[in-house]
Amino acid sequence: MLVYEGVKSGFINDVDLNLITDKILTRFKEVFHRSTGESEINSWRESMLRMRGVLADNEIPNNAGVAIEFNIPHTSNRIDFLLSGYDKNKNNSIIIIELKQWTHADAVPGKDGVVSTITGKALREVTHPSYQAWSYAAYIEDFNENVQRDNVKLLPCAYLHNYENVEPKTILSDKYKGYIEKAPVFISGDALKLREFIKKYVTEGDDK
Repeated sequence: MLVYEGVKSGFINDVDLNLITDKILTRFKEVFHRSTGESEINSWRESMLRMRGVLADNEIPNNAGVAIEFNIPHTSNRIDFLLSGYDKNKNNSIIIIELKQWTHADAVPGKDGVVSTITGKALREVTHPSYQAWSYAAYIEDFNENVQRDNVKLLPCAYLHNYENVEPKTILSDKYKGYIEKAPVFISGDALKLREFIKKYVTEGDDK
């Protein structure tokens, strides 16, 4: 199930006209038969504005597909943002972007792929964003017949647009290197790097 779907040009227009949050929320209520908290609504508002900035490049096709809050079938997991199209070799490509509002996180000793951060107004142990994005891609590759049949390339990453680079490193530490290699992390100040990552794999649009 999808909460929002369109193409890049339509998405940018919805953000510019301040329509994107209401469209996501309206469709969210239709799909899940419930509303959601103010924190999630605010996260949509901020993250979609950041993604609009990332996508504002003429080399990213206007008809590249955009999907928001994709509910992975048979799970309770939702992918924050998907961008689809074709690469330079005409292969189907879908970029999976896990969006986080985090400003701080700590490594958790002795636990693989886990960090601690404030979420839901409390300090909690949660999955590292790279592990999360990669696990979504791995699940879809294993169980989606269309992805297997059409040889769709899934490219997971995470965008923590409020997270500053810190020392000693936490999110980006070598402890998580294996997952970061599978799903790179982009943080505050990395909008251009994320844009280049997208442009590497989506050179032609697919009209959703």
